[in-house]
Amino acid sequence: MECLKSEEPMQLTFKMPFVNRSDLQPRVPPSRCTVLHNGVVWSGEADEAHTSRRAFRGALVLRGNRIAAVIEAGEALPTEIDGIACAAVDLHGRAVIPGMVEGHAHTGFEDIAAMTDPGDTPPEEGVLIGLLNAGRLLEAGFTSAFSAAGVRPRQDPVTRNWINAGRAPGPRLLAASPEITATGNLGDGSVMHQHRDSFGLVADGADEVRAAVRRCLREGADTIKINIGGDLVPISKLSEERDDMLPAYSEAEVRAAVEEAHMRQKRVAAHCRGSADVRMALAVGVDVIYHLDFVHKDSALLDALAAARDHIFVGPAVGLMAALAPSLPDVQLLLDAQAKTYSALRTRGLRVVVGGDYGFRVTPQGTNANDLLLFQRHFGYSPEEALVAATRHGGALMRLPVGQLRPGWLADLLVVEGRPWEDSTPLLANLTDDGSVSTPRIAAIMQDGHFVRNQL
Repeated sequence: MECLKSEEPMQLTFKMPFVNRSDLQPRVPPSRCTVLHNGVVWSGEADEAHTSRRAFRGALVLRGNRIAAVIEAGEALPTEIDGIACAAVDLHGRAVIPGMVEGHAHTGFEDIAAMTDPGDTPPEEGVLIGLLNAGRLLEAGFTSAFSAAGVRPRQDPVTRNWINAGRAPGPRLLAASPEITATGNLGDGSVMHQHRDSFGLVADGADEVRAAVRRCLREGADTIKINIGGDLVPISKLSEERDDMLPAYSEAEVRAAVEEAHMRQKRVAAHCRGSADVRMALAVGVDVIYHLDFVHKDSALLDALAAARDHIFVGPAVGLMAALAPSLPDVQLLLDAQAKTYSALRTRGLRVVVGGDYGFRVTPQGTNANDLLLFQRHFGYSPEEALVAATRHGGALMRLPVGQLRPGWLADLLVVEGRPWEDSTPLLANLTDDGSVSTPRIAAIMQDGHFVRNQL
């Protein structure tokens, strides 16, 4: 039998994973003009002395998804721009502030009680959890989020892609890899003869670390997360003197991760509780350093961090520590050390971001704004300083024109009952019986010029 022949040559088509690194798909026409007036504007901007510009009576003029102008009271409000009539929205004296930025997000974490819980969750449910929690973050007033680790290499990128494509609500999301970790360190849920997945991706030696970074970047991660230092689980790595935490990776291994990521113009975030972890992170060029609990005892290291303040971001992730400390003495030890560190860093001009490991059973997703109160309670921040961490510093971490209300910047903002730069409580959320987020004093949430919530 003669084989059938096609006149056209056979073409093989390889369907690559859908990786969309663009920003949100526009939901408002670029010509639309909206004037938010009769409000009190806290812009989040810094003056020449690096203090926040005072709040003022005024208005915002929005054009499409951007802020066209910030107008103080007494100045004339536009009624049209380029022949397009402007819709006027009366804020009735409410405050308008930038949308908040979650600087240590884990959208894939849900009700975690044990380190292996995320690994025990099937991938299909994991994707749904990520989308659910992204929606909760947006409802809580977080219009952007910098992920501090996904559960699996594809989970964060898929969540980001669906948000960007307009298929699900959520913050502007920078997706992260799972926590690349060493055998026996935080994120390794296995023991001999019993493999257990977790939120970690185990890689030992520089070559394995390089391969892990390449796989995660192939799958669409914006950020690589690596656990340089140890923790209290699965094995406590507190020093014998109980005054520091021991590292889990060598400098060569961490340098391999940073080289691979930076070669591809991606950033590295690192889990670093101990002073040696932080020294290593600074030495190899890590971009975002989390925790830093035991840095307070080393003045030279504090000075080194201050010298690098224009190149790095730091974040305590205080929420989980504060929730666990009352019942766990070792966690109280970490929290006490962290309080000393961030009290010292507060006066050194570092860009500190909020985000407290929300997604554990004791830190439910959606209650992320609790960090603002915890910064005040444990680190000596004022309400305004905490709000700067949640807005201006977070926006800089995102590398997007968000976190401040400035002409030309993206129209991500909150309209709030109260004055959150004087009292953080209007930004706090409660969870209802069905798990949804309730923020009764946030009257409106705007993202990309679109009202996600409008109760004005």
